[in-house]
Amino acid sequence: MNSNKWQNVFKIIMLIALTALITFMITTALTFNKSSNVRYIIASGDSSEIGKTLSSYEEFIKREYYGEIDNEKVIEGAIAGYVEGLDDKYSEYIPRKEMKDYLEQTNGMYSGIGAYITSNTQKDKVQIVTPIKNSPAERIGLKTGDLILKINGVEYNASQLNEASIALKGEEGTTVELEILRDEEVLKFTIERQIVKINHIESEVLENNIGYIEISAFDSGCYEEFKENFEKIRKDNNLKGLIIDLRNNGGGIVDEALKIADLIVKKDETLLVILGKNNSEEIKKSKEDPIITMPIVVLVNENTASASEILAASIKDNVETTKIVGKKSFGKGVIQTIFSLKDGGGLKLTTNEYLTPKRNKIHGVGIKPDYEVLLPDDKVIVEKREDDTQLKKAIELLK
Repeated sequence: MNSNKWQNVFKIIMLIALTALITFMITTALTFNKSSNVRYIIASGDSSEIGKTLSSYEEFIKREYYGEIDNEKVIEGAIAGYVEGLDDKYSEYIPRKEMKDYLEQTNGMYSGIGAYITSNTQKDKVQIVTPIKNSPAERIGLKTGDLILKINGVEYNASQLNEASIALKGEEGTTVELEILRDEEVLKFTIERQIVKINHIESEVLENNIGYIEISAFDSGCYEEFKENFEKIRKDNNLKGLIIDLRNNGGGIVDEALKIADLIVKKDETLLVILGKNNSEEIKKSKEDPIITMPIVVLVNENTASASEILAASIKDNVETTKIVGKKSFGKGVIQTIFSLKDGGGLKLTTNEYLTPKRNKIHGVGIKPDYEVLLPDDKVIVEKREDDTQLKKAIELLK
C-alpha cells in the first residue's frame, strides 16, 4: 500500500519538477528569451535510482514520523533539493508565492520600495546603488551608497542579494523596516511598499556634444526606451560621440540587449554565439542597418554582468573604434531560462553558454576594459559627477 502511494507521490513530483507546461520562457537578471512548444516528460517511479531512494525514505518517514506531513511542502522541498543538488548557483526552484515577483520585475513593474541594489563584497553588505525616481525609497531619503544592515530585523550579507531583493518586495500598502549604515551613522526607516514603474534608461547631453545613456537593467521594454532616449538627445544636437553606461547593470533579457546592439552594428554581423546541449550552436546576427554610427565608449565595472556583457562585447567586437572603460566585468556567461510550472511555480535552469562574436569566453573571465580606471577609493558608485573618474576618461576619449 505504501509503495503504491509513493508511486503516485513520485509521479506528481516528477510531473511538476521535470514535466512543465511551458507557457513562456523569459529572463530575470540574466537570461535569453525564446519560445518553445509545450512538452511533457513522464518518468516512472520504479525505473530510476532517485525514485527507489526517495521511495525508501518516504516509507520510513511515514512509518516513523510523529507529526503531520504537508504534501505540498514535501513536494516543493523535493524539487528545491533536486535543483540545489545540481550545484549551480544560477539554477533554482521558484515557489509559487515568489513567482509573481519574478515576472513583475522582469516586466518592469513590481511592488516594493523602488531601489536598485548591489553586492558590496568589500564590506560584505547589500548596498543601495540608487533609488528609482519618484519611488518610496527616494521620497523617504535613501541615498546612493547606503549599506543595508537589516531588513525587518534580519541581516543580509553580500552573497544574499537575491534574498534581500525578495525581502524588500511585498504587497502594495505593506511596510518594511530598514536599518541603514550611512558613513558611520546607523539610520532606521519604515517604508511603505508601492507599485514601482522601472525606468531603465537615463540620458543627457554632456560637454562637447557627447551623448550619455545609462542602462540600469535589460527588462522588458528596455530597447524601446533606449531608442527613444537616443532619438531625444540626438534631436537638435550634433552628437560627436556616445557613452553607454553599463556599470552596476546585472543583466536582464538578452534579446533586449541584442536589439540595442542591432542599432549600432552593421547588418548581418554576428552579435552572439550561443552554445547548447549536445554541442549545439546558434548564431545571433544583426538584422538592420545601424542608426548609431558615431564613436562609442562603454563604461563597465565589476557589477556589469550577463546581458550587459553581451552588449559590450557585441559592440566592441564589431565596431573597431569602440572603447571599454572602467573595471573588468563580472564574468557571467551562462544563460538561464525560466520554465513556468502548472502549479504556478517555476524552474530557473542554466540552459546555454554564450561567447562573444569573436568566440571569446565570458563566463568566469569577464570583459577586460581597454582603459582600466578606478573610482576614488575603488568604490563602485560615486554621488558627485566631479568624482566620476571613469566618466571623465570616457569624455576625454571622445573629445
